[in-house]
Amino acid sequence: MSTLGPGEATELWLRWKRAHELVRAAVIAETTAASGVSEPELGVLVCLHESGGSLRQNALAATLGWDRTRLSHLLTRMADRGYVARDKVPNGVEVTLCPAGRRVIDTTLPTLETATRCHLLDRLGPDDAKTLKALIDRLLSSEEAAAETSAG
Repeated sequence: MSTLGPGEATELWLRWKRAHELVRAAVIAETTAASGVSEPELGVLVCLHESGGSLRQNALAATLGWDRTRLSHLLTRMADRGYVARDKVPNGVEVTLCPAGRRVIDTTLPTLETATRCHLLDRLGPDDAKTLKALIDRLLSSEEAAAETSAG
């Protein structure tokens, strides 16, 4: 439980939000410049890559936290560019990473790694990255547990 006084929680939230926005903007600017795709497109490609190359469209929407309509429109544009393919399967649509999408990921991941190190990790002390990861993991597990409780 936090021991912050009145107003300090708001101040911390605003500082965290500002730091996140600055670091995120810098990393995204470098990454999208290297990839030639938009941030939402890159998000889809990374998600598919991390899942082994394919996901159900509804699972992709849930993972990204997007509305299914927004995702559907984006996937249509991405399919037209040859980055993904969509195939009807029983009870849904399977989205698959195509070779052009894999090339985008392969050329972008080194830039993402470098930008993340430059704008985040290199600004932290030797043990800070481990602490940050532990804090993020704790926040994520708490939020995921809360989401499961409210959905169940």
